[in-house]
Amino acid sequence: MTEEQVILVNENDEQIGLMPKQEAHEKAVLHRAFSVFVFNDANELMLQQRAFDKYHSPGLWTNTCCSHQRDGESNIEAGKRRLKEEMGFVTELSETTSFIYKAPFDNGLTEYEYDHILLGKYNETPNFNIEEVASWKWMPLEKVKIDIKNNPQKYTAWFKIIFDKFYKHISL
Repeated sequence: MTEEQVILVNENDEQIGLMPKQEAHEKAVLHRAFSVFVFNDANELMLQQRAFDKYHSPGLWTNTCCSHQRDGESNIEAGKRRLKEEMGFVTELSETTSFIYKAPFDNGLTEYEYDHILLGKYNETPNFNIEEVASWKWMPLEKVKIDIKNNPQKYTAWFKIIFDKFYKHISL
């Protein structure tokens, strides 16, 4: 199986090339990504706990799903694809905002991403992929915000950044 490629971008989110995902994380090269936030009718956010054998941030809680766009794939197409792969369902998504962040990890890898925030609505129980996801739960945004403040070590770097800087963009 060939390694997945990420889309390298400049600070204006213009594509400048492709690179294997692992190499992009080893070299800390800016690349395109997305973070999906799915809410239910009670306005609770679906959180996922990353699988414990993920190559970075294993076992940490984060937004509903996240990943990287493929060459030629729109943000929405990528979000729907990965939502199906990770959480086992598809729903309509909309884009809200984007930002650049850089987060080094203990294993020597660095996420340096131009991250697009996507929002969706869903009310069912997900049929998640156990290779990607250890667990999931619904949680009101205010409770997530408080828990991040009290237990930051339980959450992924990008999720904490989004809650800190882009909170107003993640509610439906």
